[in-house]
Order: sequence, then C-alpha cells, then structure tokens
Amino acid sequence: MSRVLVIGGGAAGLLAAGTAAQWGAEVTVLERNPRLARKVMITGKGRCNVTNASDLQQLIAHVPRNGRFLYSAFSNFTSEDIRELLSQYGVETKVERGNRVFPVSDKAVDVVDALVRFVHANGVRVRQARVTDLILDNGVCGGVIDEDGTRYEADAVIVCTGGLSYPRTGSTGDGYHLAKQAGHTVTTLLPSLVPLCTREYDVTQMQGLSLKNCTLRVTDTVTGKTVFEELGEMMFTHFGVTGPLVLSASAHMKDMAVGRYILSIDLKPALSEQQLSDRLLRELEAHKHATVATMLATLLPRSMVKVMADRSGLQASAPCHSVTREQRLRLLEKLKNFTLTVEAFRPIDEAVITSGGVEVKEVDAKTMASRLVDGLYFAGEVLDVDAYTGGYNLQIAFSTGAAAGRAAAQR
Repeated sequence: MSRVLVIGGGAAGLLAAGTAAQWGAEVTVLERNPRLARKVMITGKGRCNVTNASDLQQLIAHVPRNGRFLYSAFSNFTSEDIRELLSQYGVETKVERGNRVFPVSDKAVDVVDALVRFVHANGVRVRQARVTDLILDNGVCGGVIDEDGTRYEADAVIVCTGGLSYPRTGSTGDGYHLAKQAGHTVTTLLPSLVPLCTREYDVTQMQGLSLKNCTLRVTDTVTGKTVFEELGEMMFTHFGVTGPLVLSASAHMKDMAVGRYILSIDLKPALSEQQLSDRLLRELEAHKHATVATMLATLLPRSMVKVMADRSGLQASAPCHSVTREQRLRLLEKLKNFTLTVEAFRPIDEAVITSGGVEVKEVDAKTMASRLVDGLYFAGEVLDVDAYTGGYNLQIAFSTGAAAGRAAAQR
C-alpha cells in the first residue's frame, strides 16, 4: 500500500487526500491550522462559489495564465464531478448567473463539512503540523519534516499549501519554499483578483458606497485597448475600489504601472446617452426651483451627489434653472463615463488568489508530478495557474488535487 502525505488541508489538499485514499493509498494530511479548509470557508462572501458549470473550453478560456496546462486535469475531474461528490456527502448545489455554482444552502461551511466527510469516510488521517522541509535523497522525495523536527516518511508527497493570499488562513507561501528545496522554479508572485488603489481623492467621500448595477470598463493606456468590460457590482473604499467587478478586472491588468490603467464606470448602463440626456432634461425641469444636489439625488446615491457635482463643474447648492447646456452635457458624460486612475494593486495578502507559482513546465500536466524529483507532486494555487472569478479557481484546486491524488496512490 502506497503511503501518501498531503501537505495542506484546503480544497486541493482534501481532494488529493480523499482521491488517493479511494485509490487504495494510506493517506495523512498535514495541516498547520486546527481546522481544515479555512480559505474555502470565506470564499464567495461565505457562500462558496464551488465551481463553474461551463464546458471544458470555457473553463480553460477563463484561466489566462497557463490554462492549457489544465486540459487533462479539467477533463478527468469536471465541474459535474465535484458537484456529484458534494451531493454524495450531503450538499446539493445550484447554478446562478454566469454558470456560477453555489451550495443550495448558500453556506460555505456546508461545502467544507462535505469535503471533510469525504476524507474521513475514506480513512484519511489528519494531523496538525507545519511542514518546513522535504526529505530528499538522490532525486527522490521520501517524506517531510515539520517545524518541531518530526519526520514523516512516505512514498509520495503532494504539496497543496496555497499561495500568499489571505495569510490568516495559513497561506503564507510555505509551498514555494518547499518547491525551491526540490530545485523547482517559482515564477514571480503577484496579487490577482485584488482591490485597486486609485489616484482620485474624492473616492474617500464615497467610502462604503456599493454600486449594484454598473458597467466597469478598463482601458490600457499603453495599448489603447479595452482589456475588460462587464456589468455587475463594485464598491468604493478609502483607498480606491473593490467588489466583484473590480476583482475580476484586476486579473486582466498585466504589467501594472502607475497610471497605466483607467477605470470607466457607466452609472446608468440601462440607458443610452440619448435616453439619459432626455431624463436629465426632465429632471432639471421638474426641479428647476430646487438645488442641483436635490436633482442629483434622484439619479445617484447620496454620497455620490457632491462628487458628481464637483466633477461636472456644478455647484451643488445652485438652483437647477441656472445649469447651462455645457454643464448638463458634462454631467451626462460623467454619468456615462465616471473615470478613476489606477495607481496600484492592494497588497498580495488582500488578494483572493496569488498569480505565479511553481513553473508548470516542470510539472507533468496529467499527474501533477514533479519532473525534477520522483515522488513529489503539486496541486492547487501553489502552481503557476490562476483564473478569473466565477468558481474557476476552486475548480483548478479540485481538478489538480484529484489528478495528484490518483497518480500518487498508484506509485
């Protein structure tokens, strides 16, 4: 019976462990936290977007970094497979907008509990330990050593330690250290799916404001191209912007530099420019004896009124009948094209995922086995693969974990 050690008890680690046990291996998970799958617990605002119900080609298309590497893993463990596994362990799922899959209960804890039941039902042992070193001998990995000096010997070791994002969940980059011990290349580590710092100071006046239905467009000023455009939700903060639209947009911003990317927000995407122009004329007429601020409050959230007035060259306390045609046209333009200049990503520990990781050219795409060291495997975020929001990153974890677990058990 093959002895398999899984380092990390997150989404990839639990799939790797349970799968390896199903294939007859004696499996132990070494997890530094007292609880398993802490990062899964906080995904999707606590609802857990477990996967995406798109087909194989769409899954790969939503993985901009080394997506083709995942062809075999995605083919052999699909989004339907993870849904069936969760169902088997008591969690039914549903499909929402954008093919995003959530538990019917809308509770991430139910997904975590199902994954834990999966590993326990298959006889996997779980121990709390932080692994610091691999046991390497003549190009073979024979186990690991934890921070207390305890040695764990095995026929196969699967590294599923996550990235650098959300360090409070235990993702502090341990896997990159282990990979480098084995001679692997670790590509540049950057935040992805991350809030954005913006240049304009007026965002602080709108701190906490959520826009529910707006269109966000991102323009790369170097190429002049639109790199992202989507309808959805976002929020203003003391440093800039965050929320689903912003996190998705951040994944399209390559080679970040101060001022390179411009955000353009259409605050009234349901109205054409002509329709909005007609609406403005009606509102100005209806409020001709009221203030500009009163009129703007019929179009915008209250915390945005002064900002919009200032950006449009309007005096908030002025009567509407004093608004000139030029001012009205500037207001129209700002409502359809409210711009922000991106200064930087927020720190990597605020990112949903880490971009970069173990160089995939050094990993077998079918088995997730190291091409440099026998008996060593990688799965999940520690690899140099990352996707957009929508359940794709968890599917990467599940699929690569299943591939590594199956291969490690068959050594």
